[in-house]
Amino acid sequence: MGRTAPKLIYHPIYSELELPDRHRYPIGKYRALYLALQQLGVPPDAFNLSETADLSLVGQVHQASYLDALCSGQLDAKAMRRIGFPWSEQLIRRSLLSVGGTVQSTALALQHGIALHLSGGYHHAFADYGSGFCLLNDLAVAAQYALNQGVHKVLIFDCDVHQGDGTAAIFADNPAVVTCSLHGEKNFPYYKQRSDWDLALDSQVSDKEYLTAAEQSLDYLLRLYQPELVIYDAGIDIHQDDDLGLLAVTTTGIAKRDALVLSRCRQAGIPVAAVIGGGYQRDLNRLTQIHLQLFYAAFALCDAPLPAHPDWQWLASVTS
Repeated sequence: MGRTAPKLIYHPIYSELELPDRHRYPIGKYRALYLALQQLGVPPDAFNLSETADLSLVGQVHQASYLDALCSGQLDAKAMRRIGFPWSEQLIRRSLLSVGGTVQSTALALQHGIALHLSGGYHHAFADYGSGFCLLNDLAVAAQYALNQGVHKVLIFDCDVHQGDGTAAIFADNPAVVTCSLHGEKNFPYYKQRSDWDLALDSQVSDKEYLTAAEQSLDYLLRLYQPELVIYDAGIDIHQDDDLGLLAVTTTGIAKRDALVLSRCRQAGIPVAAVIGGGYQRDLNRLTQIHLQLFYAAFALCDAPLPAHPDWQWLASVTS
């Protein structure tokens, strides 16, 4: 790996959570992605081990009563059903490490330009409750961390297929954090919050339509708000084969989206902390190959390209 390779953050605990048989959440995808990157030539020592998030920082985003009940296992059954996971000490430890990993990604991006977290994107967590597999909102905590470090304007560019409702609600009254969500109109959550920029996409939207929407949104937001940091949720549940997505974006479309976001920010001199976000195919190998597009784009942009399929010849023109 070249010296300019993007910074990577990972922890084995991300896939070490015991879930009921046939649970909808693909818990094994984090380890599968980690191993796939090593097979592509990324050495084990290139990964920064994530650290547990500081509860005092998390408490700047989430209400103390919610945190206390969540961490102690005192949330009622209805609240846990809304989250979608059975409570366990391992679940809490994993959540705090994942939040910590996104915070580390933010710190490394501010220092080095691009950092990629092999987890993250838990945008359905509100200040006082969790929802949709999200206990703690790592995007919001990372944005708050950046503000604490003196960053004046943060853009959260959320391209997961589900609206970033928790993030939008948390920062509804904070102009220092610009929330953007490009999501499927006919998808979870049923009740949408108001982001600073929402773009609700029709079901079965194609690559061309999606990429036009992403490019125009990003260019507009960068020009209007001039953020000093972009936190990018590179969710792949927009994929045509995703079990929960409802859109028709191809793997190539996702690759071009990731290259577009990273290259636009690089050209503007804006650091990017990226998380992998959602993706819900049960076939972990196919799911991993789609998540890898973010890493192909980032390594190519940093002049440390990973071996890739020949179809990636177009990338040089996108990221130049």
